[in-house]
Amino acid sequence: AAGLQTQVQRCDAIDGVGELTATALVMAFLRGDFSNSDAFVAFLGLDVRVRDSGKLTGKRKLTKQGDTEVRRLLHCAAMSASRHPVWRAFYQRYRDRGLHTTQALVILARKIARTAFALMKQQQEYCPAKLF
Repeated sequence: AAGLQTQVQRCDAIDGVGELTATALVMAFLRGDFSNSDAFVAFLGLDVRVRDSGKLTGKRKLTKQGDTEVRRLLHCAAMSASRHPVWRAFYQRYRDRGLHTTQALVILARKIARTAFALMKQQQEYCPAKLF
């Protein structure tokens, strides 16, 4: 009724993203006027907090400032996408570098969020060939 079905379908076309996750991404996108995908990822709470000072390199953590449900849905979408042929190589590249499973899934969730942002911002259809 709100005319958001085309945006939901754009996000739903991403491999690993279901209708519920696509709807949550569209609603998060409509909550603010984001200048770039970094701002959108930060709004979702998937950005990394850096705790460095001088020579000290602190532990890096997610800020978790956004909606917890959207983060949970993106994590589930990343788990599903990691088994899909389009995203498997992307996921496996980070696993081969020595990252833990959760770290690789967070990176994949961020990539899915950036892809959804680009699709909604530019009003384009999903094309997996343009991803990598």
